[in-house]
Amino acid sequence: MRRSAILLTSLLLCFLAAPLPAAAQLAPTKPDSLAPKMPPSAAGCSLTEASSCEQAAAKILPVVLGPSPLEDNLRRLTDEVGGRVTGTPQMAKAVEWAKAAFRAAGIDVHTEKYTLPVTWSEGETRLDLLGPVTFPVHLVSEGWSPAFPQDGSAGGAEARLVYVGDGTAEEFARAGAIKGAILLVRSDIGSTWADLFNEYMRPPEIIARALQGGAAAILWTGARERMLLYRHTNTLDGAVDKIPQAVVAREDALRLARLAVAGGNLRVRFSMPNKIGGPLAQENVVGEIRGREKPEEVVILGAHLDSWELGAGALDNGCNAALVIEAARAIKATGLLPRRTLRFILFSGEEQGTVGSYEYVKAHRAELDKIRAVIIYDSGNGRVTGYSLGGRRDIAAGVREAMKPLDSWGATQHTYDASFGTDNFDFLLEGVPTLVANNEVANYLANYHAASDTFDKVDIRELKINTALAAVTAWGVADRPEPLGKRLTRAELDALVKETGLDQQMKLLGYWDSWQKGTRGRKEGGL
Repeated sequence: MRRSAILLTSLLLCFLAAPLPAAAQLAPTKPDSLAPKMPPSAAGCSLTEASSCEQAAAKILPVVLGPSPLEDNLRRLTDEVGGRVTGTPQMAKAVEWAKAAFRAAGIDVHTEKYTLPVTWSEGETRLDLLGPVTFPVHLVSEGWSPAFPQDGSAGGAEARLVYVGDGTAEEFARAGAIKGAILLVRSDIGSTWADLFNEYMRPPEIIARALQGGAAAILWTGARERMLLYRHTNTLDGAVDKIPQAVVAREDALRLARLAVAGGNLRVRFSMPNKIGGPLAQENVVGEIRGREKPEEVVILGAHLDSWELGAGALDNGCNAALVIEAARAIKATGLLPRRTLRFILFSGEEQGTVGSYEYVKAHRAELDKIRAVIIYDSGNGRVTGYSLGGRRDIAAGVREAMKPLDSWGATQHTYDASFGTDNFDFLLEGVPTLVANNEVANYLANYHAASDTFDKVDIRELKINTALAAVTAWGVADRPEPLGKRLTRAELDALVKETGLDQQMKLLGYWDSWQKGTRGRKEGGL
């Protein structure tokens, strides 16, 4: 064991001492802080009496941190496939990329189909000022926004542009009659996770006020500077939104707001001929390493494969799709089999409201008692500081045990929040233990959903470190003698969503009725 630890430390020191590419985003970390200090034992993860979890980690880490196909896999996904909206030909190419990469890693792989309710693509979005002041306005449609005008008239339609500030009830009242108007809403620059969370939590109430007043469309001020355009969606169930919406480049939107405040009677011609299609079969990609003792029990390591198409979807979420495949390759390369089956899933439809993972949960509902944990990576490649445990304090000790070989890496700051936002959501609502990687912001938010989310933004060194953490976590959870935690009952879940504030999120985002009716999440007294 000592010899393995020394070899592993040497490999890490060589890897971290190598020159970093100019694209690296994070400040260098002292090599000594990453050299794993193997404990004498790790009770949470036992292979046999003669070998233990630290030995598995010692085999996994050199595979991940040494020469690997990780970087080239990611380059092919981002540079050659590019942005990949679920339901488009590019998404189909991404599925083929994933299958080929899993097979090259020696992993058994298949796809599972589901139906995406609606397909969508942006038309040529355009906003022209009709005077007396004119200037070019840069904007893009929100995802899954209906066309403007909604009757399909060619060339757009004229309307008043009304500034409603932050979109509060008081500001709507001050704006007066908004029937038929196009609304402009202010936003702050986003730089923290809380800012991003707010970007999703603000719109529902503003959209409701706009609809109540009969507004024709909403323009959101971009939360990024330097004319950077990006795309979100404000409908989170895979359906077309209720009102046309677009994001305006921040500098242009602020100029429009100043003109409106100065008393200008702003009239515009707005055209957004988005294309809406019918239901379409889509696929999740599933790789698997079958467990040696309890193959019917499953631990999932997953990420979403889809992205918006303004950029190449490198940070969101190509780097973590590549991470999942690389973690599978590393575990397979050790020749070790975990106690339970490890399943590696690349979900589609995440950007439309976790559609792919929701459909996976529905298709596998009869097996959920045997899914022991779901581990999700979906926040770029900033250093992982720990996992969000979805309100489950009961699983914290088991997670710490699984990660014990890498304690010295500092990824031990686990949190107990529960929120909507990635592919753990429906597993959580079914009572399955979930872990979502908490990443440092790094350069993620600056490029989130944006035209700038390209391959050069990914720090490959940090991605390898996160991959090692993911692989060791997944292995440790899959190989522990006892399951990480039980599947919660409906009553226990009702308490959890209230304690974590997830109930308020679901009410605001439109999920509460389906949760109350039992059409989403675990039902009373059974499946």
